[in-house]
Amino acid sequence: MALSDRSRESLLPSFLYAPVAARSFAGASRFPAAPASGGAPSFPIQAPNERIEMYSPAFYAACTAGGIASCGLTHMAVTPLDLVKCNMQIDPVKYKSISSGFGVLAKEQGVRGFFRGWVPTLLGYSAQGACKFGFYEFFKKYYSDIAGPEYAQKYKTLIYLAGSASAEVIADVALCPFEAVKVRVQTQPGFARGLSDGLPKFIKSEGAMGLYKGIVPLWGRQIPYTMMKFASFETIVELIYKHAVPVPKSECSKPFQLGISFAGGYIAGVFCAIVSHPADNLVSFLNNAKGASVGDAVKKLGLWGLFTRGLPLRIVMIGTLTGAQWGIYDAFKVMVGLPTTGGVTAAPAPTAEAVSKASA
Repeated sequence: MALSDRSRESLLPSFLYAPVAARSFAGASRFPAAPASGGAPSFPIQAPNERIEMYSPAFYAACTAGGIASCGLTHMAVTPLDLVKCNMQIDPVKYKSISSGFGVLAKEQGVRGFFRGWVPTLLGYSAQGACKFGFYEFFKKYYSDIAGPEYAQKYKTLIYLAGSASAEVIADVALCPFEAVKVRVQTQPGFARGLSDGLPKFIKSEGAMGLYKGIVPLWGRQIPYTMMKFASFETIVELIYKHAVPVPKSECSKPFQLGISFAGGYIAGVFCAIVSHPADNLVSFLNNAKGASVGDAVKKLGLWGLFTRGLPLRIVMIGTLTGAQWGIYDAFKVMVGLPTTGGVTAAPAPTAEAVSKASA
């Protein structure tokens, strides 16, 4: 049964999707504001062809499906870069640079070797993407409701950070077993061909709990990464629409909006790579060496190596990856009739003093 207009409004955190009435531009009559009730302003959702109710179960299901498509496919596509990066982190003597790393792999394993570990990559990051994007939308709404309209608007960046961190804690629980097998397959030639033989072999060697040996450093890598990914993306896209685009977002074509999503995602990805790289080195080291500890990793890699080894390649990989993920995610949302993410903030609600003056 369709929701009433009032129920529909109650599902929307006001700062996420801007009211058209708050923006002054030509053609605004094409998006009339919803009738006000009791003197409080009410606003339509910025998706003229919307087929899914915002913040309904169907909305979260759509975001989950979009997350699967965006993360699983993009991580699988950059498997060769990830393979070289992991080997540079584990064996810097043999894999001295990006170009020499590709050369060594091509000589020893052939072209097919560049996609070793693609199955655990696809499945693991699909599971992670489902939880990351689906729960981010859920927690963003949840924390907005707790804060209330005024504080949700004022502290929206903190809401982005808290929502993305909460989502990533759950997402990494889904990713960790696949990541453990992936790193072992990619960095130990002969260990296994892929997930089907690598998973039972890993469990036999280190037990089922060994699959979660890297969960803490994985959180250390992914939580800062995801907080930066979502908060910086939302902020960057908002700034682009505010300062670089001469017309309101609602007047921009969908392809143009998706281009903004990719550009904002790429810039955010650069920041993501930098803040999460030390933990990425730890994850690769711990999942490669049986019985290794964080102290062993720091001793072998050194603090400088922990922060810089493999970083240029990871910046290229994560920048492209994050841009593509936001592009695919928002393209999926557009396909099902939802608005693209971010870029618009609502006008502040009028104060009681302003209301009393207006009515005088």
